[in-house]
Amino acid sequence: MIEFQSVVKKFRRHEVLKGVDLTIERGHRVALVGSNGAGKTTLIRCLLGEYTCEGSVTVDSLVPRENRRTVLSKVGFVPQLPPPLKMPVGQLIRFAASVCDSNPQRMAEVAARLGLDTERFRHQPFVKLSGGQKQKLLIAIALGRDSELLVMDEPAANLDPEARHIFFGLLAEKKHEAAMIISSHRLDEVASLVNRVIEMDQGQVVLDDRVADLVELSSRLSCRISLIRPEAPFAKAIQEWGFKGSSDGREWSGLVAGPDRLRFLGVLSRYAALLSGIDMREAEAARDCEAAVND
Repeated sequence: MIEFQSVVKKFRRHEVLKGVDLTIERGHRVALVGSNGAGKTTLIRCLLGEYTCEGSVTVDSLVPRENRRTVLSKVGFVPQLPPPLKMPVGQLIRFAASVCDSNPQRMAEVAARLGLDTERFRHQPFVKLSGGQKQKLLIAIALGRDSELLVMDEPAANLDPEARHIFFGLLAEKKHEAAMIISSHRLDEVASLVNRVIEMDQGQVVLDDRVADLVELSSRLSCRISLIRPEAPFAKAIQEWGFKGSSDGREWSGLVAGPDRLRFLGVLSRYAALLSGIDMREAEAARDCEAAVND
C-alpha cells in the first residue's frame, strides 16, 4: 500500500531523510519510533504530500504530492499538536466530513464513545477546548470515517485512561482493514498496539522488526495493589487511572487497558519501595477466579 523508495529530504544543506526504503501493507500496525530530530515527522509529511522530496513516495501507486485530494481521502490523520483552529466544533465536524465524503454523525458518535459530547460544544471554537477534548475530537474525525491508512502522532498522549481504553478498542475495529502508522518517541507507549517496529535515527531506518501480536487491543487487566503504607502522592497518581482504595489507603483495585500495561507498570515503578504486592490478570480470568472463590 505505502512505498518509500530511496527517499531523501533536505532543508537547505541539512539532510533530514537519507535514502529511506520502506513498504507498509494493510494490516501492518507500525510503531514509528526515534528521538526528536530522527526524521519521523518529516517522513510523515512526505507521506501526506506536504513536502517535496527526492526518491519516490506512493500510496496505492499514487504520488501524494501530485494526488493530494485522492490520497488524503484514504487517510485518517491525528497530529501531535492540535492546529489552532477557531472554527466551531459543529462546523469543523461538518467540514471534515465533507472533505472525505463521510457522515458527520459517525464522527460525533465516535467522539461520544470517547466521552466528548460534540452537541454540547457545537458552538465552541476548537481552539478553546481543553487538550484532552481536542485530542478526542481529532481522533473522532480520523476514525469516524472509512480510512485505509491511519497516521497518528502521539495519538493518546492527552487522553485519560478510560478514553485510552476506548481508543484502543476503536483501533481494534480497524486493524484488519487499514494500515496504521503510530509515531512516538517512546516505544513503551505504543509497543502493545503494533505488530511492527520501525526505528529511525538521524534520518535513516536503523531497525525494522516484526513483533508478536499477542495483546488484544480491546482487552482489560484487573489489577490489585497492596502497599506497605499509604502515601498521598501514590493515591493521587493511581486515582488518575480510576483506581479505588480501601479505607486505610493500603489496598487499591481497578482496571487497566491491555495495551497500557507497560505504561501502567512504568507509573508503579516510581513507587516501587511502597509496593508489597501486585496482582494483574486478564479481566475475564479475574472474574472467573472470583466466581470460583465465591462458590
